[in-house]
Amino acid sequence: MRIRHILRTLYTFGVTTSALRSSSTHLRGTRLLQQSHTTNNHHSNFYSKSVFKSMPSIPFLSSFFSTSTPASEKMSYPDQRSNDEWRTVLNKEQFRILREKGTEAPFTGEYDKHQPTEGVYTCAGCNAPLYKANHKFKSGCGWPAYFDSLPGAVTRHTDSSFGMERTEIVCSNCGGHLGHVFKGEGYPTPTDERHCVNSISLKFHEKEDEVQKPAGGEAK
Repeated sequence: MRIRHILRTLYTFGVTTSALRSSSTHLRGTRLLQQSHTTNNHHSNFYSKSVFKSMPSIPFLSSFFSTSTPASEKMSYPDQRSNDEWRTVLNKEQFRILREKGTEAPFTGEYDKHQPTEGVYTCAGCNAPLYKANHKFKSGCGWPAYFDSLPGAVTRHTDSSFGMERTEIVCSNCGGHLGHVFKGEGYPTPTDERHCVNSISLKFHEKEDEVQKPAGGEAK
């Protein structure tokens, strides 16, 4: 699909730009497109608006739109591990996304097209349960989409800088970055919300009773 090639090109260009900028200052992570939609003609106008809304997430633009001190970094979470401790349990890409608030390339994640009928998705960092299988729906945005989360599992932080409002979502147990949530897009779901989540931030378990107690908190 042509639009997927465009999105991946933007992703590659953004990552390259971010790498060049980081030679003098260590960037906190790469921010990318947070949403996109299918390209059929019937939804073309809807798609264009969604891409525009996601533009600030591209790395070379993020410096103009992102907050210098994210609200999620000011909060305290049950799992108090330091970055050095996280590096011992997360691989490089997991650390970039969960702890440095990066984003995986669209249409590449393990759970993008994953549609189980039972099971639970937990935080890839601390193993806290986040979403049930029946929360997931097909959005065509390029990332796993959920219309709701388990009660109290996800914490929201609003960034209204530069006249734009985006809502980051993090794991309530460890503060790990999951993605962003968007509301009022017209999806036929009970909440009319889309939790746009990185696959790398998640781990799927077929049986809920097999989920182990997360570090720093109780399994929900």
